[in-house]
Amino acid sequence: MKTFFCLLINLLILTSCSSQSGKDKKFLEERISRIENGLQSNLQIQYGDSISMQYYNIEERMKELGISGASIAVLNNGVIEWAKGYGVADSLENRKVTTKTLFQAGSISKPVAATRALQLAEQDLIDLDLSVNTYLSSWKLPDNKFTEKEEVTTRRILNHTAGLNIGGFLGYKKGETIPSTPEILDGKGNTDSVRVYKEPGTSWRYSGGGYTIMQHMITDIDQKQFSEVMMKNVLKPLGMQSSTFENPLPEEYHSIAATGYNFDGTQVEGKWWIYPEMAAAGLWTTPSELLLWGKEIQQTLQTQKDGLLQAKTVNEMLTANDDDQGLGPYVLKHTFGHGGADEGFRADFTAWKKTPNAVVIMVNSQRGNIIIKEILLSIAQEYNLQGIQPRTRVFEEQSKKELERYTGKYRFPENGDAKIVVKGNGLEFTGEIFSTPIFLLPETDSTFFNKDSGTRYTFQFEGNSVVSVKFSRFKAKKIQ
Repeated sequence: MKTFFCLLINLLILTSCSSQSGKDKKFLEERISRIENGLQSNLQIQYGDSISMQYYNIEERMKELGISGASIAVLNNGVIEWAKGYGVADSLENRKVTTKTLFQAGSISKPVAATRALQLAEQDLIDLDLSVNTYLSSWKLPDNKFTEKEEVTTRRILNHTAGLNIGGFLGYKKGETIPSTPEILDGKGNTDSVRVYKEPGTSWRYSGGGYTIMQHMITDIDQKQFSEVMMKNVLKPLGMQSSTFENPLPEEYHSIAATGYNFDGTQVEGKWWIYPEMAAAGLWTTPSELLLWGKEIQQTLQTQKDGLLQAKTVNEMLTANDDDQGLGPYVLKHTFGHGGADEGFRADFTAWKKTPNAVVIMVNSQRGNIIIKEILLSIAQEYNLQGIQPRTRVFEEQSKKELERYTGKYRFPENGDAKIVVKGNGLEFTGEIFSTPIFLLPETDSTFFNKDSGTRYTFQFEGNSVVSVKFSRFKAKKIQ
């Protein structure tokens, strides 16, 4: 009788668990469906008294934007609640995106690479506030007039205040000669040499060049290839078994790697480009594996218990300067993270500082930024996460004569010349600083906004003449 009673209790428990599991599965399926069908524009423009609101299905939106594939992973309550792939990793091979498909992470490589530099500081192998030349042995950063009083330090490299040039890297096609790190730093690759162009510590300027110096510093200290160092000390300890910084991508990964796609939908030549500037742009990973890094940093922040990095180190890493920049990640009021862009790839990592939530979205298309923002907004609304809101802008029509006040040539001190012309009911802005033409719509007499992103552009007048324009951290003087 006792045996029968125990069997009955066990059966009831199993039935209850099975029922609960079924409910949980249904709830998650409905949640994912709401996200997939709840995409809306990240920029909502008011024309007159109305805002045009439209919702999209993710696969229909991908088709509309000409995006080949996307992969998403969501961390909720400290666990990866779901991950899913959409579209194709390679259209010619008819290979679909799965949760195992590798994408190029672009500049999300930087905060992951920063982890090793911070480990070296914890091990007293470097001091973040001493000259980086103290630790460089096989190559040195040349001193110049800008380093007479202030030094290029690892801390300043990490938060982009080292006064270094070279914001990003072009990558190399398969078959091209791949330069060594010292050759890249001395301008013997496809970019100028990485040098100090202003006094270190004076202001922020994004520098992938700085992270390439840091990459070389790490290899000099560890006396191993950078990809090997990262695999041993960061990726493997976190369980990022399929991820790699190795460039060119080893053959063993090719069957699970996504192919990149250009703005016009054609394949990137050779499927993907090679980034020997690994710390700046070379990481191959999946959204789920990237979340393992984000979860580790987030958990240490929230529990204040040491993990892969010590709690005090993570606190430093996630302390923002005046430009919302930490030691690797950007750091906002509610979130920390980074975006990424390699040839044919776009990606975004966002984690919340106070709740155990994070999202990674990776897309194998140059046009990925638009849908990434729309997906992130849909996820944030479903999970009621702070800090992710659509941008709202008000269109105020100007006549062609009024618009012509802004036309002409503008000079960005560190980013070359650009040109503004009237186009339709707004302005078209082109130049070295932009990867594609920017279309601006008027909001006030002196303020315009980017029709795609909502970024505001403020024009300064002297009398009736425009003399300059400013947006984000950039300012240009009108020269013609």
